[in-house]
Amino acid sequence: QVQLVESGGGLVQAGGSLRLSCTASGRSLGNYAMGWFRQAPGKEREFVVAISWSGGDTYADSVKGRFTISRDNAKNTNYLQMNSLKPEDTAVYYCAVYRGASIFTGPRYWGQGTQVTVSS
Repeated sequence: QVQLVESGGGLVQAGGSLRLSCTASGRSLGNYAMGWFRQAPGKEREFVVAISWSGGDTYADSVKGRFTISRDNAKNTNYLQMNSLKPEDTAVYYCAVYRGASIFTGPRYWGQGTQVTVSS
């Protein structure tokens, strides 16, 4: 069983930065895609970014140019650097591990979520 633990969320002013981390245990995830989703109050969970096993990444239009995902397979960890944060980025952010190497396989495992709040 894969367990994901997110960290790095918090409160930041608009224009600020945060770095989220997601560390997996229970299995080596070097051959799996990973990603982040978010859910704002009263809204459905939405895709933010994903990274394939080889490092290819895909971003939601709303975060392109501001967010950057990276991964360290040796540490079973991925990182989400979030810059130029906006109040509309406020949400619970969930780490996900996909079913396979490609981001087109879809998420299988989820973390518990970490709150990101951006004040105006």
